[in-house]
Amino acid sequence: MTKPIEGFSKLTKAEKLDWITANYTENPEAAKNVLKRYWNTDKTLQRLHDEFIENTLTNYYLPFGIAPNFLINDRLYAIPMAIEESSVVAAASKAAKFWLKRGGFKTTVLGTEKIGQVHFIYSGNTEKLIVFFKEIKPKLYSDAVSITKNMKQRGGGITEIGLRDKTDSLANYYQLHCTFQTLDAMGANFINSCLEQFAATLKEGARDFPAFNGEERNIEVVMAILSNYVPNCLVRAEVSCPIDELHGDGTGSSEDFAQKMVRAVEIAKVEPHRAVTHNKGIMNGIDAVILATGNDFRAVEAGIHAYAAKDGQYSSLTHAEVKDSTFRFWIEVPLAIGTVGGLTTLHPLVKLALEVLGKPSAEELMQIVAVAGLAQNFAALRSLVTTGIQEGHMKMHLMNVLNQLGATEAEKTKLTEHFKKNVATHSAVVTAFEKLRKS
Repeated sequence: MTKPIEGFSKLTKAEKLDWITANYTENPEAAKNVLKRYWNTDKTLQRLHDEFIENTLTNYYLPFGIAPNFLINDRLYAIPMAIEESSVVAAASKAAKFWLKRGGFKTTVLGTEKIGQVHFIYSGNTEKLIVFFKEIKPKLYSDAVSITKNMKQRGGGITEIGLRDKTDSLANYYQLHCTFQTLDAMGANFINSCLEQFAATLKEGARDFPAFNGEERNIEVVMAILSNYVPNCLVRAEVSCPIDELHGDGTGSSEDFAQKMVRAVEIAKVEPHRAVTHNKGIMNGIDAVILATGNDFRAVEAGIHAYAAKDGQYSSLTHAEVKDSTFRFWIEVPLAIGTVGGLTTLHPLVKLALEVLGKPSAEELMQIVAVAGLAQNFAALRSLVTTGIQEGHMKMHLMNVLNQLGATEAEKTKLTEHFKKNVATHSAVVTAFEKLRKS
């Protein structure tokens, strides 16, 4: 049985490799070879990647692709996407090409407000707390001046600090609900630094507030942390065209196709089981751009899914309508992202991705990311209501199946040609491969 290890983080990279492979793999030498194959031959670049996180053993590669022909607010973009799932980049590209001839995507940033909270317990008189907060509020701002100075000079900073009574939900629970503008930075470190200073000021001020009795002076700060739910850091992306310019891969009339698209969205609005998969497809596009540009896809995912449930039931992030003979399709999503700080200045591919996008501001990147999600959803729904999702997906997934089967390059060429004219289910690919091998 493997024993716990002390001081793993202090081991050298080679020692870490020796320990993990010796204790947790069937063939240590083979495992070490796999890990080493993904090391970068450029030692400076490898050292940079090693220092991104802790206990690094190797690099984990994701394909970095490009979806071209995105016309956004009359400007043409090629959007970088980092993702492992086949057909995502192809679907985004197909949607971009479709809307390129129909006016492209239109986007609007509806807000850029970020949120942070100081969560605390106070068991005294609420009216006294309200009076205390009004008195200490200016000091909350002034004590954070050293933190906010540079951000304020650039036009950002703290926009509001409010006291919220949450005792209906949890006994003696209150919070400082704080809002911020962080410009081109995602702002997590800035916000958290401000919040920790607010917490210190709050506790210190309570100890000296004359109206508080002994118990009331002991405000217990539970935590001070930003929120990844940012409903007022919002962007809208949309497409529209006359119905007679709309078509669904040649299946049925444009009007029938438009109505099917609207119904598909309506189903995702009222049926959570469908909404989750519907929104997962949207996140295929959003996450791929978030990853390529060095942003935090976990934070974005959490915030967006919370927004999808803001009305009490998990629902579609996209909307569709047919009105006055025009089909309109749009999305509104919260996106707290940045183009400075974090990996944006460290990871060479992130820097390149941002360069490809024209070195966008955070607001511009919000719009690009929202468009990627909308395009992905349009492509998925278009397939679902016409030919079905598997026909296109499996053709893109074909190479993965052939690689799993160990097909040679010659076999891949023959089978790729074969499945241009035949439906590519997994079993059909296996059957065709085995038949080719036998022949």
